[in-house]
Amino acid sequence: MPPMSTDSALPRIVIVGGGAGGLELATRLGDTLGRQRQADITLIERGRSHLWKPLLHQAAAGTLGIDDNELNYLAQSTWHHFKYRLGAMDGLDRERREVLVAPTLDEDGREIVPRRRIGYDMLVIAVGSQNNDFGTPGAAEHAIALDTPEDARRFHRRLVNACIAANTQSGPLRPEQLKVVAIGAGATGVELVAELHNSTRVLAAYGLDRIDPERDVRLSLVEAAPRILPALPERLSAAAAGELAKLGVQMHTGKRVTEVTATGVRTADGDFLPAELVVWAAGVKAPDFLRDIDGLETNRINQLVVRPTLQTSRDDSIYALGDCAACVWEGHDGNVPPRAQAAHQQASLIARQIARQLQGKPLLTFHYRDFGSLVSLGEHSTVGSLMGGLSKGSMFIEGHFARFIYWLLYRMHLHALHGFWKTAFLTLARMISRTTEPRIKLH
Repeated sequence: MPPMSTDSALPRIVIVGGGAGGLELATRLGDTLGRQRQADITLIERGRSHLWKPLLHQAAAGTLGIDDNELNYLAQSTWHHFKYRLGAMDGLDRERREVLVAPTLDEDGREIVPRRRIGYDMLVIAVGSQNNDFGTPGAAEHAIALDTPEDARRFHRRLVNACIAANTQSGPLRPEQLKVVAIGAGATGVELVAELHNSTRVLAAYGLDRIDPERDVRLSLVEAAPRILPALPERLSAAAAGELAKLGVQMHTGKRVTEVTATGVRTADGDFLPAELVVWAAGVKAPDFLRDIDGLETNRINQLVVRPTLQTSRDDSIYALGDCAACVWEGHDGNVPPRAQAAHQQASLIARQIARQLQGKPLLTFHYRDFGSLVSLGEHSTVGSLMGGLSKGSMFIEGHFARFIYWLLYRMHLHALHGFWKTAFLTLARMISRTTEPRIKLH
């Protein structure tokens, strides 16, 4: 690695992206190198608060309050000895070792923070992924992709407004009213429709007496693959399909969406599914600005190609982790899957890599350990498979034990950010506050 910049007495470590992996990494480096004044740690993030992405489907359905579960970046940076800089990366100058940050505007289009450059000695790109609509006509205009907390807020507002409108109108419901279609039956789509089955019924119970959820609300999944949850084991897929069938969810597999309109979804075989709300949850890609950014190697979905050390293939001073990194999965065909557990493991390794790089020690190799998959089906069930030390191969789990493991995963993320005692107090406080609140968010 070239010599560190002489502009600062400390090496400058910049992390772009405050998702699960990026924020865990900034926190860990801040608690070690930052606290001991061995490095200057900076997190660049376009949002002002963090919400664990696997919770977005609950926020969209209204069964989880975003305000009660988000973490303010400015507060976290103060508590854990790193700097937080508001802004979105939109370019890179590798020669000058600078991250290009776009100007930040408020809701009225007024500039809050001007365009700027932030220098680095080591850079970690952890900007995550976004849904890929493949250029499908009407998808950008009429479908909502659950990529951010604001997307979840937007969907929930539209859901509540749709229910209120249906409850107060004098005429019969239009064909698309109170119908929701999720395009893509991966974990996000499946978990969302299961959560909506519960939340729409609870919502109707709060004074919307002209809505009969059993009669009026229709939830559908559309999946191009032959089965739902195509990336997960067939047994898990079959169990989830059985639970969704009990809830009355319509599953349209083997169907490719060709158009999204204001009133529904059209498929390649000519079917039209009426819908007032459409969620696009099919396919993922890394943000478009990463494509061949300043000569770095990327793949067809914009992911940065990394070596087993998690350094980018063409620059030793730049790491990538999480959904935006194309990391070969040792012993498997393809790359490490875009899951929260992968980002967590990569963040843990990069924290060690940076410390070793600063000390001039040889770097380690990333070995992904797949601990299985869990799919939450709301209050009704959770299904999943655990892998690793508990069994040889995989062990299928469902019911209360699976729900507990799913609950525990989020607590593990909180523990990485807050430590044991604060996580315990936050969990207890949340359990108490839930007893005094409506079961779902009503606005």
